[in-house]
Amino acid sequence: MAKILLEMKNITKTFPGVKALDNVNLQVEEGEIHALVGENGAGKSTLMNVLSGIYPYGTYTGDIIYDGEVCKFSHIKDSEHKGIVIIHQELALVPEMTIGENMYLGNERGHKFAIDWNTTYAEADKYLRMVGLEESSKVQVKTIGTGKQQLVEIAKALAKKARLLILDEPTSSLNEEDSKALLDLMLGFKKQGMTMIIISHKLNEVAYVADKITVIRDGTTIETIDNHGQEPVSEERIIKGMVGREMTNRFPKREGVKVGDVQLEVENWTVHHPLYPERKVVDNVSIKVRKGEVVGIYGLMGAGRTELAMSIFGQSYGANISGSLKIDGKPVRLRKSIADAIRHKIAYVTEDRKGNGLVLSQSIRVNTSLANLDQISNHKVIDEDKEHAVAEEYREKLKIKTPGVEQLVGNLSGGNQQKVLLAKWMFAGPDIMILDEPTRGIDVGAKYEIYCIINDLAAAGKSVIMISSELPEVLGMSDRIYIMNASKVIGEMKASEATQENIMAAILKSGRGE
Repeated sequence: MAKILLEMKNITKTFPGVKALDNVNLQVEEGEIHALVGENGAGKSTLMNVLSGIYPYGTYTGDIIYDGEVCKFSHIKDSEHKGIVIIHQELALVPEMTIGENMYLGNERGHKFAIDWNTTYAEADKYLRMVGLEESSKVQVKTIGTGKQQLVEIAKALAKKARLLILDEPTSSLNEEDSKALLDLMLGFKKQGMTMIIISHKLNEVAYVADKITVIRDGTTIETIDNHGQEPVSEERIIKGMVGREMTNRFPKREGVKVGDVQLEVENWTVHHPLYPERKVVDNVSIKVRKGEVVGIYGLMGAGRTELAMSIFGQSYGANISGSLKIDGKPVRLRKSIADAIRHKIAYVTEDRKGNGLVLSQSIRVNTSLANLDQISNHKVIDEDKEHAVAEEYREKLKIKTPGVEQLVGNLSGGNQQKVLLAKWMFAGPDIMILDEPTRGIDVGAKYEIYCIINDLAAAGKSVIMISSELPEVLGMSDRIYIMNASKVIGEMKASEATQENIMAAILKSGRGE
């Protein structure tokens, strides 16, 4: 029998008014990949924050036994000293610093009076090669893509002599190709004897990489599933444990929706990079969206999907934008102004809800009204009663799980934050909704609820553009699909005729210049 490297026994953690963890138990064997799954707010990240010392000993009850020793971590440095290293979903890298500086920030090489930069960069390069990165550790982090930044975080963990590596949603911002490469890297580390815990909402990835899967629901341990069989455990089996019931259909049917006339038409749309004007990030793109239609836009990372969406939305991204835009057949010139886009009834739900979409330190009430303050104001003075009533209306309509609309958005789960972001833009009264990664980082149950909201928008005659990195989601929710690669639209398919295979084939074919 393999050695038990980590045991967490009867872990209970309470926040004001909420029991986040209730006698949770977890056992992890040495040299295995152990997955933690559960709906948003189930307690997965809280449990790992307890383990890593982010929530110090004394703020929870229960025992952490690591390598046979009872541990009482009071700081994250204490757990790192034991070889327990956590990589959070939001990457903790400083864009303006070099890769090497980031890797050894707080763990500098040299002595207290001087940093040994030669040793720093030499060691950093060694660990970068171990994770398959050929970049020099002397380049700035901001010059490399998200997938490579994730690998830098792993190299940084290796530089701390990680023995137990915790990865919280490591592929949430990656495309399928980069995600597969990262999972294969984890399997390679496992062969070398490293132990890993992965938190992920992508159940196909969990089934692919994990030896065991522990399900947490409402702050309690439900079960641990062994994934050592000849066939990987099915996603349906994992979902049953997560939500307590079978989910026979991952995507709700959209029935009785009549697709109408073209509402948005974009022709020969070209956008240049704001810092490097010689580089096109959107190249001569033309798309159409009809009333009551959900149009998916799919492409690998860097294809230009978000740049297209943001440039349409009041030119909030890009430089030297050219091309034409029509709404209901009439040419529209959107000034470089988000307010102008809102006046033309266009809404953009950003992929970065925490950074650009919501004010986490403010309440649901305040966030819901942000895009349409005129509607709840009298002579430029906000009527808080009206604002409260609007927020309550959308809380009920979108089934936002919260005690009340005065709750701070930062305290909500990812799925409920996403619903608040949708409420904010739905209250603005748009006819055209651009949804950029609307289900990123949220669990399967919350995804289904978001899909239902999207279907309701289409049923109300809205034109919906849905950008997603998850190909099954694009296929399951779209009426038509535009495929982007290298800043261009390289294909258009009816969803009824599209498959994962022919979409990926189109991307690969365009990459070869055929």
